[in-house]
Amino acid sequence: MTEPRHGDDPDPLEPAPAGPLYVPVRPGPGGHTARLFRTPLGARTAVGFTSAHRLAATLGPGQPWIRLAEPALRALTAPLGVTRLTVDPQFTAAAPAPVTTAAPTAALV
Repeated sequence: MTEPRHGDDPDPLEPAPAGPLYVPVRPGPGGHTARLFRTPLGARTAVGFTSAHRLAATLGPGQPWIRLAEPALRALTAPLGVTRLTVDPQFTAAAPAPVTTAAPTAALV
């Protein structure tokens, strides 16, 4: 039996490259621009999804997207100082409460 060589094993803490991602975008003056988000601790991050279904489930069916490879998304956001990439995030913010306007009440004198 041979001993496994640790030099050939990938580091389990090092992220593996993601395949082509579905990247949420917004309209910009020169076309579409990748949307950037913040982590729960406030760091800026690029976001990509592994399927259009996951993107729609998280951001809604009307969210426009483009397909980008991970290296392309990182190269696009690096000049903005964004080095973090989050794949398939699941947002946990509570749904906003509906806005209702209360009828003005008369002051009692």
